Amino acid sequence: MAQEKFLRSGYLAKARAISDLVKPELPVAAGVCVVAGEIIASGHLPPVTTGLLGFLVGFFISGAAMVSNDYFDLAVVRVNQPQSPLPSGRISVPEVMLLIGVFSVAGFAAAALLSPLLLAIAIVLWIVGILYNWRLKEAGLPGNMMVALSVAMTFICGGVAAGMPANGVVWTFAALAFIFDLGEEIANGAMDMEGDAKRSVKSIARQHGKQFALRVSSLLFGLMVAVSFLPVVMGWLESVYLVIFVPMGIAILYFAGKLLASQTIAEGRRKTRQLYLTMTFFIVAFVIVSAL
Repeated sequence: MAQEKFLRSGYLAKARAISDLVKPELPVAAGVCVVAGEIIASGHLPPVTTGLLGFLVGFFISGAAMVSNDYFDLAVVRVNQPQSPLPSGRISVPEVMLLIGVFSVAGFAAAALLSPLLLAIAIVLWIVGILYNWRLKEAGLPGNMMVALSVAMTFICGGVAAGMPANGVVWTFAALAFIFDLGEEIANGAMDMEGDAKRSVKSIARQHGKQFALRVSSLLFGLMVAVSFLPVVMGWLESVYLVIFVPMGIAILYFAGKLLASQTIAEGRRKTRQLYLTMTFFIVAFVIVSAL
C-alpha cells in the first residue's frame, strides 16, 4: 500500500512537472484560436470532429514549441525561472525530447486528417517554432515578429480547416493576434532582460531600455484596440459585436496602462498575464456569441 502510494505521488509529481513545462494555458489558447477561426469563417459551430481536430492541431503544435523553448533556452531559464522543470531536475532531457516528438506527431496527424494544406501550414509553424527557440530568439524584434506571426496563423488554420481561408474577419482576427502578441513579446523582453543577456538577445528592452520597450508595447496594444473595430466598420460583422469589442478595448487599454506604470519585474509579469487572459476571455466570448 505504501509503495502504491509512493508510485502514485511520483506520477502526480511528474504530471505536474510536465504541466509546468508545457504551460497548458498557452497551447489551450492556441487550440481555442483555431476553433475560433473555424467559427468565424463559417459563422456557426463546426462539426465536432473538425472542431476537435482543429483544437488538437493548435494545442500540440504550440505545445511542442513550448516544450522545446525550455530546452534551447536552458541558460536563460536557469536565471529567470530556476524552479522550472528542466533546470530544477523535475524533467530530464530525454523526457523533453520524447515530449517534443509526441506533441509534434500528434499535431501533424490532426492536421493531416483535416486537409493537406493545413498539414503544410502546421509543418511550417513547427519549423518556425523550433528555429526561433534554437537560433532566432537572439534576433530581437524579428524573432518577436516570428512568434507573433505563428500566433496569428492559428486563426488562419481555423479558416483553412473550415474551407474558407480567405474570410475577411478571420484575417482581421489574425491581424489582432499578431499585433497583440508582438506587444506581449516586447513586454516580456522588458521583464527578461537579465536572463536574455545570457543569450545576447537583441531585444528592444536590451537595446533601448525597459521603459522604451514598454511604451512600444503599449502603443501596439492601442493599435490592436483600434483594428478590432475594423470588421464592424467594414460591415463584415453586425454592430451587436461592439458589446464585445468595446469592453475588450477598455480592458486592454487599462492593463496596458498598468503595465507601462509597473515598477517591478513581478508586477510587469502579472500585467502581461492579465492582458493575455483578458484577450483570451474576449476571444472565447466572441466565439460563443458567433456560435449562438
